Amino acid sequence: MRGLWGALRGHVIVICALVGCVAWIAPGHAQPFPSRPMTLVVPFAAGGPTDTLARILSERIAAELHATIVVENVAGASGSIAGARVARATPDGTTITIGHWGTHVLNGAIFKLPYDLLTDFEPVALVAMGTQLIVGRKSLEANNLKELIAWLKANPGKATAGTAGAGTGAHVAGVFFKEKTSTDFQFVPYRGAGPAMIDLVAGQIDIMFDQASNSLPQYKNGAIKAFAVTSPTRLPSAPDIPTVDEAGLPGLYISYWHGIWAPKATPKEIVTKLNAAIVSALADPSVKRRFAELGQEIPPVDQQSPAALGAFQRAETEKWWPVVKAADIKPE
Repeated sequence: MRGLWGALRGHVIVICALVGCVAWIAPGHAQPFPSRPMTLVVPFAAGGPTDTLARILSERIAAELHATIVVENVAGASGSIAGARVARATPDGTTITIGHWGTHVLNGAIFKLPYDLLTDFEPVALVAMGTQLIVGRKSLEANNLKELIAWLKANPGKATAGTAGAGTGAHVAGVFFKEKTSTDFQFVPYRGAGPAMIDLVAGQIDIMFDQASNSLPQYKNGAIKAFAVTSPTRLPSAPDIPTVDEAGLPGLYISYWHGIWAPKATPKEIVTKLNAAIVSALADPSVKRRFAELGQEIPPVDQQSPAALGAFQRAETEKWWPVVKAADIKPE
């Protein structure tokens, strides 16, 4: 019996030792999120509207999560290079992306993407509802939208409109504008709205259909002209700019919304924690003020959830894909 007990005792000691090791190792495998620096991927060049919103948000989100967030600009192919970068990233919450109506809706109707916009990402939060401005170089002889349309008709095919690439919101808006006004002009693609705006200010291109967050600072500085805002109401931050309805082009409404996504299969608890940090950031008075200055409206809290962003993205896809395909917009 003593021999049997001795043998069993030895096994018990070994088992207890193993259990102790597992208990000691386990906490290392369940480190709290985030345990290392995060990357917020921006699908356009630095200095553009999406980049500006990303940098405002990342500062506040980092403070909420007690983390370091690096903003990484991955420009090209209307944001699809960045999309592929995030879709392939490890789904641990440390790589997320900001995108918008163009990158997460329009691109799917125009490009053959190496990922699925609706199934290869986890929606995290809807962060901003923006609009576009129809703007022009300061030296343009037109002073209002009707005069701009008349000038374009008098110079068919000669005017140039800057875009962030084929199939981007600026491009799609320009195509709609052409059809609506029976005008013709050339599109000039850039690696982002920021570089395009630099050339508009310099007078190298004539017009842009641009996000208000990118155009408003230049308009307020007197560097460009603004002809209309593509919404049914005027911007509180620029009440002197008429709506498209008031300017003579009724119904040309375009909402340039932004959201944040994580790679597919990111754990739900991490998505929930990311969302909570973003919701808190959006409630910050300084963030609200800076967004308002850029012509961005923060959506109601009930529209900031992952589920709300997912539903909104699907609805926008159902709305815009048929329109884009009917216009036969192709990559350039």
